Amino acid sequence: MRKCEVTGKMKMSKKLRSNLITYGIVIAAFLLCQLALSGSIEGFKMSRSLKGQLVPICVYIVMAVSLNLTVGISGELSLGHAGFMSVGAFSGIVMSSWLVSAFQMENETLRLILAMLTGGAFAGLAGVLIGIPVLRLRGDYLAIVTLAFGEIIRNVLNCLYFSLDGANLYIGFNNPNLPGKVIVNGPMGATGVSKIATFGMGFALILFTLFVVLNLINSRSGRAIMAIRDNRIAAESMGINVTKYKMMAFVTSAVLAGMAGALYGLNFSTVTASKFRFDTSILVLVFVVLGGIGNIRGSVIAATVLTILPEVLRAFSDYRMLVYAIVLIVVMLATNSPLLFNLMEKCRTAAARFTRGHAKAQGKEGDAA
Repeated sequence: MRKCEVTGKMKMSKKLRSNLITYGIVIAAFLLCQLALSGSIEGFKMSRSLKGQLVPICVYIVMAVSLNLTVGISGELSLGHAGFMSVGAFSGIVMSSWLVSAFQMENETLRLILAMLTGGAFAGLAGVLIGIPVLRLRGDYLAIVTLAFGEIIRNVLNCLYFSLDGANLYIGFNNPNLPGKVIVNGPMGATGVSKIATFGMGFALILFTLFVVLNLINSRSGRAIMAIRDNRIAAESMGINVTKYKMMAFVTSAVLAGMAGALYGLNFSTVTASKFRFDTSILVLVFVVLGGIGNIRGSVIAATVLTILPEVLRAFSDYRMLVYAIVLIVVMLATNSPLLFNLMEKCRTAAARFTRGHAKAQGKEGDAA
């Protein structure tokens, strides 16, 4: 907020207005979903299939926004984002099971919060370990190495076994003969998971992610990250620590992906490492590219639409994925069309003129009064 010298009134900055619109879209969508879930309005009721998609939609929104921090804001192409999601999912499941076994914690909300924090912490640790060697690379080399690390994480998870015997947690690598109750059984994954993920917690995680990412972008560190993206040599010449800020963006993205993974893992009774393959990373990258690289609001909208779209097209049976692919191609062609850009610019200019005219008319009426 800043004071206008002409009118003497407080004027909202463009960035703040854009951020508030993003928050408003998310909150409005949540309220509409709550109305549809309650069925309080006749004829406005959510289908059963869409109800099952609510938590995955929240997860993919967080994944898309966090990946956009790496790809769009930092300018580094990462193809291993699903690896951080898998670390968060399995560590969150283990933490949730351990809290029940060790402390008989029946409060599902508290368990879910602690599981998400644990998932974020372990994913952040993985981000640091991967980021130290990887962020020295650039371009296609970075993309290939992050892809390799994502596959390494998935294959390591296929060899891990976790079991609980009261408060004791046992870990085995290629060793299924562990005492107590097995909760993660190697390639069979985590079975018998208590489904405690909720749509409300997914909404809270989206708001937390937007708060972290938008504040980071608009901070001094965010400006340094974008300066490195635009011109690395110029940023280094100005004394900016390139490794520090690239690591900051990469680890923050990994932490948020881990929290989303914990929420995702606790939404299913069985979770296997095969759910976090290379194509999951590509799917999240599609959300980022379709919504606009560096456009946080676009990532939110694209992740929502593209998660719902396959379910909407289920009526087309065998042709639904073909229609889905055609929709993606058409949208990408449309968003890269100069004609569409010119049309949107004209609409934006006309709206700005109308707003200025309306403000001047109100000012004249105020002076006359």
